[in-house]
Amino acid sequence: MIPTQVSRPAEIKSLLVGGTLKERLEIQGHLSAMGIDVTVAPDMDMGLQLLSKNSFHIVMVIHDPDTLDALDFLAAQRNSGDPARVVVLSRKAAMEDAAEVMKRGALDFRLPPWSAEVLGFVVQRAIETPLAKANEGGQDTGESRRVAFKGDRCEGKSQSGHTPEVIRRHEILTRSPAMERLLKQAENVAKSKATCLIQGESGTGKELLARFIHAKSDRASGPFVALNCAALPETLLESELFGHEKGAFSGAVMKKAGKFELASGGTLLLDEVTEMAFPLQAKLLRVLQEGEVDRLGGTTPIPVDVRIVATTNRDVLSAVKEGKFREDLYFRLNVIPLKIPPLRERKEDIEFLAHHFKEYFVREYGKNGLDFAEDVMDELKKRKWAGNVRELKNIIERGVLLATGEKITLQDLLVEQADPGEDSTVQAGNDVIPAGTFNLSDMEKEMVKRALSETGGNRTHAARLLGISVRTLRNKLAEYRKMGLVL
Repeated sequence: MIPTQVSRPAEIKSLLVGGTLKERLEIQGHLSAMGIDVTVAPDMDMGLQLLSKNSFHIVMVIHDPDTLDALDFLAAQRNSGDPARVVVLSRKAAMEDAAEVMKRGALDFRLPPWSAEVLGFVVQRAIETPLAKANEGGQDTGESRRVAFKGDRCEGKSQSGHTPEVIRRHEILTRSPAMERLLKQAENVAKSKATCLIQGESGTGKELLARFIHAKSDRASGPFVALNCAALPETLLESELFGHEKGAFSGAVMKKAGKFELASGGTLLLDEVTEMAFPLQAKLLRVLQEGEVDRLGGTTPIPVDVRIVATTNRDVLSAVKEGKFREDLYFRLNVIPLKIPPLRERKEDIEFLAHHFKEYFVREYGKNGLDFAEDVMDELKKRKWAGNVRELKNIIERGVLLATGEKITLQDLLVEQADPGEDSTVQAGNDVIPAGTFNLSDMEKEMVKRALSETGGNRTHAARLLGISVRTLRNKLAEYRKMGLVL
């Protein structure tokens, strides 16, 4: 149930789109029992029509790649200018889908069971989230990449002396001269239509740089559409890129616009482009040269006006030499080459970003007053950061969640000592674990143990703290019992 002590609209209006009749009836029943007004649309077309004529506090979309793709809905909804908060409900645990829908501006991504408790939590979070924040993950507003804030107002520095910047998916926060030069170069070429090839290790922020380019371009008011070329098999990727007509292949029950069409007038990000199958590369090259796409099963080319930004974490020239990537496509994409340095080469950014993420998650989880213990920053600076900024962000979030006192310790962060000697050890819970054997499995068990301790053994609350479903937590605990461990 939605807590009554939290201020909320007198009548919450929701729109439920897609899914089976049984799913819609069950979800509608849960929401109606909470006093929420529910409007139901069986498909995307009707859902978008209802959105264009009515105002809703929250939209729930039941994701199904075969009948209603949530990514298509989010793109269409954003292009229509409607500011409703969107929650995606998906029957399967597709991590690529979850990451992508959140990048496109969805407020939440939820797997079954969609119980009254889960739906109540989702609705409560939605009505407490300002629309500006709920929709910041989609189209870029072109704001400065460094915005300090307190609540909804711009402010100066915090008491700790570090400026708390808003995390927006198009922002790039840095104090590194090398990154500043890269951003200046990107800003200088942003207003052209030249294709850009962004190279960098995983977690360095390649998509952030692509969004930055879009925000600084003349296309900032147009759509920004992203497609992960590594996440789909060749046949599906071709349909996603170029679209298909109804009946083009088995399962094509309706016409579908491809990402090129959806991005027309804006920017299309081809993430991990070097993972694209070789035959499909030739079709991509033709689109880049001709400025038109052929839908699968279509008879007439469709003109598109798209600015292409491609990213990769691979050495493209090596892929060309190995015959895995077309040389002509490489030259067509590499008009503006941009290479993001890894975090280990940007020492100036480690402390700066650590404080930035800490202050963000302190606000996010309501754990005010937290700061780092004295020895934490020295250890963070010594790490090699194979996962780059993404790894740093995840570790800081973990530390904020697990901290029990006023300081975030190394034990809270669950990071091993950098470059440990033979006798170096790491404290984890009540056990002392040799640093060389401190692995992901140990970290997982310790996080589950702490989450259960923090919540007094309440599995539902512990799962929410860990960011997983209750079912996943239950399965983990069953695994541990088989290993003879009782948490």
